[in-house]
Amino acid sequence: MIKCNGKQVDVKHFPDGTLLMKELIGQKDKVTLTWMYENNEELVALYFLTKHIRSKGVKEIALELPYIPNARQDRVKAEEDIFTLKYFAEMINSLEFASVTVLDPHSYVSEALINNIRIQTPKKYVDRVLAELTKKHGENILLYFPDEGAMKRYSAMFDRPYVFGIKKRDWTTGDIKGLDVAGQTELIKGSTVLMVDDICSRGGTFYYSAKTLKELGAERMYLYVSHCENTILEGELLKTADVERVYTTNSIFTKKNDKVEVLDYE
Repeated sequence: MIKCNGKQVDVKHFPDGTLLMKELIGQKDKVTLTWMYENNEELVALYFLTKHIRSKGVKEIALELPYIPNARQDRVKAEEDIFTLKYFAEMINSLEFASVTVLDPHSYVSEALINNIRIQTPKKYVDRVLAELTKKHGENILLYFPDEGAMKRYSAMFDRPYVFGIKKRDWTTGDIKGLDVAGQTELIKGSTVLMVDDICSRGGTFYYSAKTLKELGAERMYLYVSHCENTILEGELLKTADVERVYTTNSIFTKKNDKVEVLDYE
């Protein structure tokens, strides 16, 4: 979905499948486009729309892009690998946005590749969740980060005790074979745990994390991820009683589930 100054852009199609777009811009010095990613066709729509706006004499165009598409392909390991993130960034850069605001990017590479990037941390969303959990369960909220990278990224944002996971992975298959937990582990027993990370696909990492935390004595567990893919509905995470609720923004999650609470991107 693409919005122009807060109003959703109506994207239709001609009979041959090509895009049919109309947008009245008027006399404006600045326009803000918001792209809540749903599919790759929207990149073409964004390109056409931005060119249209510039043709009307608008000098400053800002882009709100909460989720960065192609961020998973942030490196190449084999000759046949296509560096899609690099080429995506080149397309975005060619549109010369005054700023590109992103939320909690999955890859540091994307931060380096996109010009005029402004990074919004997930702090205000996590704080909102923490306030809700504190009201419900009291002050005994322990943060959990699923790996050392997440621990380094998020721990300084919150003045709260935390633990973090150290995954034992089969590097041939990518499967998680076990999990150790480090940090203030003496606080786990009897605690309410909020797991925090940037992205969730099927939820395997959080499923195994929750099982391990439960074995270590955690009383109840919740999850916050900035970007939740619709594929979470296909995994085991939402089926387990170990995780009571998943919180996410509407950056890419477009489905509905009783255990998923969606926070509006601001």
